Amino acid sequence: MAPSKWIRGWAWENYWLIFAVTAYLISPWVLAFITIPQVFDVYARCSPSVLVTVLVFGTLWGVGAVTFGLGVDALGVALGFAVILGVATVGGTLIPLITAPPANWNMNLSLLTGAALLLMLAGVAVCSLAGRWKEKTAQGRSYTRGVLICAGSGILSACGNLGFNFGAEVTQHAQELGVASHLAGNALWTLLTLPLFAWNAGYAGILLKKNQTSKNYRKPGAGRGIVLAALMGAMWLAGMSLYGVGARLLGPLGPSLGWAMLMSGMVIVANLVGLGTGEWSGAPAANKRQLAYGLGLLMISIALLGIMNGSKA
Repeated sequence: MAPSKWIRGWAWENYWLIFAVTAYLISPWVLAFITIPQVFDVYARCSPSVLVTVLVFGTLWGVGAVTFGLGVDALGVALGFAVILGVATVGGTLIPLITAPPANWNMNLSLLTGAALLLMLAGVAVCSLAGRWKEKTAQGRSYTRGVLICAGSGILSACGNLGFNFGAEVTQHAQELGVASHLAGNALWTLLTLPLFAWNAGYAGILLKKNQTSKNYRKPGAGRGIVLAALMGAMWLAGMSLYGVGARLLGPLGPSLGWAMLMSGMVIVANLVGLGTGEWSGAPAANKRQLAYGLGLLMISIALLGIMNGSKA
């Protein structure tokens, strides 16, 4: 999301349409064709029920992605990421553990997981409370409404990881055709992101027509905005594909613990980007300290998850 800060003269829907085309349509297929030349053979081997399941989770994730953009636009990168990804972390981590617990899962690991997630939620809550000062400078926008949008987005965004987890048959068939284990997940992103593209591009298109903002593409400097929005999309897909690699390298707990590590890392980096680009320049010192405490809790929770994964291994 960081490049959006340097896009001038565009409405949200202008850059979000370019982002959706790049992140959800072009990049996944380019990546799949490069790493899995026989990608359509992979899909031919999959059962219809698995393909439908992946598309359903992708659809829910698509709604979450639309509200993700709106939530970050309302609260800013730092606070928006904290709320959205904090909620998404818990859902995307717990559901795979509950529905398909790894072998030899025990009470000690459950307690350690619970402690890490509680710390993670506490970190998100502290970061959110630290941003309350923004309500006074929101220029008519409701801080509470923004937080609610972000919370709803977080619940739906967790469906992305559920699609990755319950679509394991796709990656399995890719490996059967000789694709390396750490690249097999690239066959899954294309399916998950098709509904993402439909929802996000569709909603952006509606806003472009309603607000008559398509004319912004003809303004001087539009090329710069297109490049920055496309960069957002390429960076998003690069990050998610690396998550797919890392989750598989983590072992059986990868889809759950790896997701929690990814989300927490994104919250931390997003807040650092927010601080570095002046989002918190007008914040009271006490609020900045509170933000630091929240980030510290998130870092501790990541460490606990790492310890737990090592213990399980």
